[in-house]
Amino acid sequence: MSERLTIKDIARLSGVGKSTVSRVINKESGVKPETRARIEEIINQHNFAPSKSARAMRGQTDKVVAIIVSRLDSNAENQAVRAMLPLLYAQGYDPILLESQFEPERVREHLTVLSRRHVDGILLFGFTGLDESMLLPWRDKIVVLAWEYEQLTSVRYDDSGAVTLLMNALIAKKHQHIAFVGVKLSDATTGGRRYDTYHALCQKHQITPCAALGELTFQSGYQLAQQVISADTSAIICASDTIALGVSKYLQERSQNDVIVCGMGNNSLLEFLYPKTFSVDLGYAEGGRMAVQQLLSLQNAPQPGKHITVPCTLRSPN
Repeated sequence: MSERLTIKDIARLSGVGKSTVSRVINKESGVKPETRARIEEIINQHNFAPSKSARAMRGQTDKVVAIIVSRLDSNAENQAVRAMLPLLYAQGYDPILLESQFEPERVREHLTVLSRRHVDGILLFGFTGLDESMLLPWRDKIVVLAWEYEQLTSVRYDDSGAVTLLMNALIAKKHQHIAFVGVKLSDATTGGRRYDTYHALCQKHQITPCAALGELTFQSGYQLAQQVISADTSAIICASDTIALGVSKYLQERSQNDVIVCGMGNNSLLEFLYPKTFSVDLGYAEGGRMAVQQLLSLQNAPQPGKHITVPCTLRSPN
């Protein structure tokens, strides 16, 4: 028999239907003892083991957790997911990875499918426009990352704290002309919170704000850099390390090496290419670990509504 023995093969050898084999594999009732014994004997003879990943996708394991990321190419979310997986594996959970692409309707579709598959928990990366009411039926087994809902358990990053760390570090070094390149305010966290904190600290320290807002891409950072740089500009705070990559490239091409670039996100590529940049580690990996811990707590004793903020740390230039 081929190493790729399937349930269909077991059914053929046993003289029963695939559904009967499936019930035996999943230790379900409704199978005659003599039939069960015959199927189990054939399974043992051929060392048959059903695909773990395939069973997880069909919702046929006892412990399945879905991870819904907003973008598969997000460096921040990838850091969190990489930290989640070992903890889930250690607890015997099979993870399913899905993508929302920042579309609430796509999240709704995923939740419908996951409900049919009876998954045990969901780790969801939240975003602007995703309504809490859609998620409430899952409140006892969902943890939301990067976003906060009143009635759901969440793990969020310290957007305001990250900007404050950078502003305080620059002001301590006597910088008075600090620009900001960020994300559109329609993004309430990376966009709104980080820009609002920058603007408030400018007022507090009597610094004239100078900001340009666009997309969360290095191309946007490159294009917007020229809008905020003047002869007096000594530092630029970027709402993410991705944007900082674009700003740094713009400055490098113009040999403006005296302008300090600051980012947020712990992107190793920024540190490698531009080691003189300041950056704040928002704790994406730690956030992933915390989210799994909170999900496990919900599994043991459902008490939704707990909100945790991951502490951030300043990473000085090399």
